[in-house]
Amino acid sequence: MSLQFVVDGLLAGSMIGLGAIGVTLTYSILRFSNFAHGDFMAWGAYATLAVVGAIGAMFGKIAPIAPLSFGWPLIVALIIGMAATGLLALALDMVLFARLRAKGQAIIVVMASFGASMALRSLLEFIFSSRPTYFSRAIQIARPIGFGIRITPDQIALLLLTAVLVLGVHLLMTRTQTGRSMQALSQNAALARIVGIDVAKVVRVTWIIGGALACVAGVMIGILIQIRPFMGFEMLLPMFAAAILGGIGSVPGAVLGGLIIGLAEAGAVQLIGAEWRAAVSFIILMAVLFVRPIGLFGVRER
Repeated sequence: MSLQFVVDGLLAGSMIGLGAIGVTLTYSILRFSNFAHGDFMAWGAYATLAVVGAIGAMFGKIAPIAPLSFGWPLIVALIIGMAATGLLALALDMVLFARLRAKGQAIIVVMASFGASMALRSLLEFIFSSRPTYFSRAIQIARPIGFGIRITPDQIALLLLTAVLVLGVHLLMTRTQTGRSMQALSQNAALARIVGIDVAKVVRVTWIIGGALACVAGVMIGILIQIRPFMGFEMLLPMFAAAILGGIGSVPGAVLGGLIIGLAEAGAVQLIGAEWRAAVSFIILMAVLFVRPIGLFGVRER
């Protein structure tokens, strides 16, 4: 049996985990499930692609950084795309979600996120069409690393990028005042307000972090697979599964949940067929929740 599914699962889990960080933070701090989060992935990927195109128009064709399939324009574009997607998420909250949250009915906000998701997806399809597009059409040769596993330089670079981003978010959450405020608000919102935590600032940081990481996940999908308006919507259920499995409010839990879901899906494809991919991940989710309903790293709200 080939262990190639391990690499495939780690890559899928990295994309899911980065997206799940935004889902778990939004749910734990703002107390609602944002079904538009998957579309932030697609908007981030298209925003990055647009910046890459603009850089290409200004500087001409630029050779990739060997042995990768992309060059410095994509790196610069990713940074700009992360900022743009974070601002998009923040703007959507200011225009729509914040006003509905003030009414005190969570179900209205959830339904609004459904509507926002469809609107964002349709707008992308209107602007860019539904045809798949790519950051690069260069073909990379996968290199054997033993045990029947082959991996490309792009895949190695993206796994390293995921590790750096997850470490950065973990340090932000555990070593900074803003991160500690986010944790306090997620664990006990009423007490956090009483002790003087700047709730508005925490909410802004939450949306920016979630949007920026969603952009990275979308760009990863674009590099390894392709870019389509529906790419984020298709990742929505695995992201929610990862967030719940890892424990709502836990960044390491979201990442670990994403890796578990990704490995389970990749293993299912190899062992029993692609049609069971989603089913296996949710079977694992239900099994864990029967044993520990708050997830692997979740804490009971006080």
